[in-house]
Amino acid sequence: MLSRAALSRSRTLVPALGCLGSRQKHSLPDLPYDYGALEPHINAQIMQLHHSKHHAAYVNNLNTIEEKYLEALEKGDVTAQIALQPGLKFNGGGHINHSIFWTNLSPKGGGEPKGELLEAIKRDFGSFDKFKEKLTTVSVGVQGSGWGWLGFNKEQGRLQIAACFNQDPLQGTTGLIPLLGIDVWEHAYYLQYKNVRPDYLKAIWNVINWENVTERYMACKK
Repeated sequence: MLSRAALSRSRTLVPALGCLGSRQKHSLPDLPYDYGALEPHINAQIMQLHHSKHHAAYVNNLNTIEEKYLEALEKGDVTAQIALQPGLKFNGGGHINHSIFWTNLSPKGGGEPKGELLEAIKRDFGSFDKFKEKLTTVSVGVQGSGWGWLGFNKEQGRLQIAACFNQDPLQGTTGLIPLLGIDVWEHAYYLQYKNVRPDYLKAIWNVINWENVTERYMACKK
């Protein structure tokens, strides 16, 4: 027979699992601009495929994996939970990363940030040009597929540059809060820039949405 304590725990567990089972599914976010709005720096074909096919696939796969994961939790199947975690990390990371990426870009972007973000960049990297050069170099140097990131180290109160492979999410793998992400998977640029990643990285600075990056920086400082 169950003890009173065990019985009490089992009663609270059932509704908790019920809440998990009734979760809202993830959805593909709308872009805040048209597919062709970032031309000539990123063409419309790339943006359409990147958003409506690649990002959509991460969202759909994430929803499927989460359903299977909840089933494994309900059954207490730890082996199945472990087996699903790589897919959860990959597709969940893909959804997180791209949701940030779209807002980091703007047809009215480019130039330099202003205010506190610019001062923080100068403090932590020496100058905006040095920061730009370092993030570009790190992004070019990602072997295979991945991302270059500007993140905020909340414990140290400073900006840091990092690279993440595949779709590894910045905060989940390094602890840094993501401010600016540059996608260097080939699907982000190959149709326009072929295998010349440096040309893509040179172009993308013309559409960086510094207002969005600044909003993220100010929010994580609170």
